[in-house]
Amino acid sequence: SKTVSTILVTGGSSGIGKCIAIECYRQGAFITLVARNEEKLLQAKKEVEKCAINDKQVVLCISVDVSSDYSQVESVIKQAQEKLGPVDMLVNCAGTSMSGKFEEVEVDRFKKLMEVNYLGSVYPTRAVITTMKERRMGRIMFVSSQAGQIGLFGYTAYSPSKFALRGLAESLQMEIKPYNIYVTVAYPPDTDTPGLAEENKTKPLETRLISETSGVCQPEQVAKIVVRDAIVTMGLFRTIALFYLGSFDSIVRRCMIQREQSKAADKRE
Repeated sequence: SKTVSTILVTGGSSGIGKCIAIECYRQGAFITLVARNEEKLLQAKKEVEKCAINDKQVVLCISVDVSSDYSQVESVIKQAQEKLGPVDMLVNCAGTSMSGKFEEVEVDRFKKLMEVNYLGSVYPTRAVITTMKERRMGRIMFVSSQAGQIGLFGYTAYSPSKFALRGLAESLQMEIKPYNIYVTVAYPPDTDTPGLAEENKTKPLETRLISETSGVCQPEQVAKIVVRDAIVTMGLFRTIALFYLGSFDSIVRRCMIQREQSKAADKRE
């Protein structure tokens, strides 16, 4: 198998996404950065390129809103794969946060956060999964949040959109594990990013006090841990009971083998 990996990072123009891209580039990967703002993307591309370890490495930029229109997301990711080869690892980092009391949050924000934080991860994943299955290899990472493990005051719109990623990741892992594709979920605490600075402007006092108990991480630090988990240890859901999943996995694998055998039998007839 080729040693150079091709990594696609959504939300790659700032914050944790950009730091993950830099971390992977330092390990020789080819990177595709996906985000909405073209100017920020080009700025991020320059920062990533400074960390090259050889002159063959490439950083590709794609400006698209990963949460709005699936067919658009699919076509730009297809273009990226034509240029740099199939995606070995997808890092779903595009996301947005906001806080406020339930009845004070504008109703359309609930929809917006589900679109960006949840569908914004579903769409790119959907766009790379078929090729990963055909190649029998791949990694998919979802960047959730500590608020995706525990619901907190002020996060009635944000928390559920991050909780949804866990449900997606666990169900998807069970489907794609027989194809040698692994899913990881990162649950970073508050991280010093432009997104957090924006959110802090309107954060309720209670939310701020709760957040302060766990401190603020640096995005570089989060990126190091996340990349190590995904690449080195494949941080397979340490959060769920693996013993019962084992028996479910064997059912999935058995079904897959039976299907392939009957397909082969059909061909012979």
